[in-house]
This record gives sequence, structure tokens and C-alpha cells, in this order.
Amino acid sequence: MPRRATILVLTMTATAGVIGGIAAAQRADGVFDPGDARAALREAREEARAAQARGARLEAEARAATEAAEKTAREAAALAARIQQAEADIAAAEARIALIDGQRQQLDMRLAERREPLLRLTAALQKFARRPLALSALRPGSLRETVYLRALLETTVPEVRQRTAALRAEIARGARLETEALQALAALRQSEAQLGARRQRLVGLESRQRLASRRATGVAAREAERALALAEEARDLDGLIARLDDASALRRDLAALPGPMIRPASPESARVSAATGPTPTPSATAPPDDFQLPVVGQTVAGFGSVSSAGVRSNGLSLAPRPAAQVVAPGSGRVAFAGPYRGYDRIVIIEHEGGWTSLVTGLSRVDVDVGEALVSGAPLGVAAVDAPVVTLELRRDGTPVNPLDYLG
Repeated sequence: MPRRATILVLTMTATAGVIGGIAAAQRADGVFDPGDARAALREAREEARAAQARGARLEAEARAATEAAEKTAREAAALAARIQQAEADIAAAEARIALIDGQRQQLDMRLAERREPLLRLTAALQKFARRPLALSALRPGSLRETVYLRALLETTVPEVRQRTAALRAEIARGARLETEALQALAALRQSEAQLGARRQRLVGLESRQRLASRRATGVAAREAERALALAEEARDLDGLIARLDDASALRRDLAALPGPMIRPASPESARVSAATGPTPTPSATAPPDDFQLPVVGQTVAGFGSVSSAGVRSNGLSLAPRPAAQVVAPGSGRVAFAGPYRGYDRIVIIEHEGGWTSLVTGLSRVDVDVGEALVSGAPLGVAAVDAPVVTLELRRDGTPVNPLDYLG
């Protein structure tokens, strides 16, 4: 084969290989599938919207309240909802940052694959461009070969530009992702600042509540002592809840009894009153209308799920942020609050109609036995290390799925 033809064939082969490498890199472009990050982002945004709605509703109820105690209770619940909103906003920002980081990693991999053939092509073009025409004229046949090569490159460059258009678009997308990452980071910092400020406000509000309730300290202390005695007598958590349910039923029966009656003027009216009898205790009906989850977090164990140890779950276990705000799942009365063997600190709330809720996994409890709570009232905070908060809902002592009764 003549030397000129050999050079042309080798040049065309090299150029085609470079363009083919770019095309192959484009075809190998994988689509980033951040399923977990997208699901976490979607869930966090939904939780933030729900907490925002609860906070707005409770703030309106606090403004409408006429009694100071009720107003303070609604304000505390509203502030706890705003804290949970900030926690959900932080989770959303973290999920968004993780999503952007994954997209940037995929983009860097694609750019690395596409840069290599582009660099080889650029080096070849620079080599041909630096070759002087005067030097080519001194070598026999070299000038004609140079003309052929330049003509070939003139037809190749538009094709190269077309093939590298996607690369330029990816570079521009990388710049946009960088901007989005900075915005998500700024949102994260803002949510963290709001969370800290709202927690400080809640601490002050709870201090005011404790000062206002000191007049009932004697009654609360006696109820707390009775609850602790029941906890010591119970063999396990189910036994404790059963004993508290019995005590609650006794209180309802006593409350339903008629008060002292004035001696009637005639025996007939006495017989009519005796026939009336006490008001029957209502059976278990629907739980509170405003029933909600006690904490913002991802579900780690559902109702009825079986653990690796073979234990069936009687409730719903959630993994929140460290030291997350925990709130009352519904309005009711605190039947037990404090540490219990094997469960860290727990809170048991009696609701109307024979319903009982149990919240476990708290590192700090901010309520007292006998305290009346509105739905969403702050109960305490979750643990700092690997927190898991569990909610159990019971109807006449029988565990039911809390998800079936969420408002």
C-alpha cells in the first residue's frame, strides 16, 4: 500500500475510534436511581406540611382560648408541632442534599468517561495544527498528505461538536447541581436555627406551666405514688397497662355514681329516683378525632411484625432524629410517666371511651401523672443514640393498629 494511503487509513481509523468512544460513553450513560433518597424526601415534606397544619390549628385554638391554663396548653402543643415541622424540614434538606450528592457522583463518572476520548481527539487536532506547511513542502508527498488530512479534519470537527454537545450539557448541569446543593445546605442551616430557637421557647413555656400547676402538687404526687406502686406490682408492661386500665375503669364508675341527694318530701319521688340508677359507663368507641403519631421519623417496625427474636410487635416503631420532640398522640390523662424496666422512659395516656396509648423510647419525660393533655402536647424527647419511639394503641386492653385510627 502506498505510504500516503497508509497514513490516511490510520488517521481515519484513529479519528473514528475517538468519535466512537464518545458515542459509546454516551450510550453507557446510566440513570441515577435514588429511590431511598426520593422516598425520604417525599415523606419528610409530607410530615412537614402536616406538622405545619397542626401548628396553625393549635395556634388558632390558643388565641381563642379564654382560660389561662388551656391557652398555655394549646401554645405548648403548637410550639411542639412547630418543632416537629423544623425536624421534618431538616430531614427533607438532608434527603435533598443526599439526592444531589448522588446525582453529582453519577455525573462525575459520566464526565470522566467522556473526557478521555475527547482528550485524545484534542491532542490529535493540536498535533496536526502545529505542523507547518513549509516543513511539509520540503518532504516529497508530504504537502499532499497534509491537504488530505486537513480536509478530513474539516469534515470531522462538526461531527465532534455534535457528539460533544451532550458533554457540554452535562457540565452545565453540574453547575446547576452545585447551586442546588448550596441552596439545600442553606435551608438545612435555617431549619436547624429554627429548631434550636423553638426548643428554647418550649423550655420557657413548660417552666410557666409547672409554676402554674404547683397548687395541684399534692394530688399529682399521690397519683404518681399509686402509679409507681402499680408498676412495681406488674410483672411486665402488659400487666402494668391492665392494672392502669382497671384503675381507670374504677374512676369512671365512681364518677358515674350520683351525688348526694336531698331527702324527698314524698316516698313516690324517692322510688322514681331510685329506679333511675347511675349513668352507665360508655363502652369503647372511636379514639380521639385528633389522634396522631407521637414523633416524626421513619417506620422501622409495623404493627404485627415479628422481630429477629420472634417477638410480635403490638404497635408502631419509628426512628426519629436524635433528641426528637415527642408529643401526645391524642388528648387524655397521663396514667403513668417515667422509667420502666427494659423500656427506658415511657408515658401511658388514658383517652375517653376505654382507649389507652403507650409511648416508649423517651430519654426525658416532661409530663406528670394525672396531668390532662391536649393532642400534640409535648411529652418529652427521644434518645440521642439510635432513638426508636414506639406507639401502642389499645382498645379495652386489646392492641390495635394505630395507623387505622390516625386523624
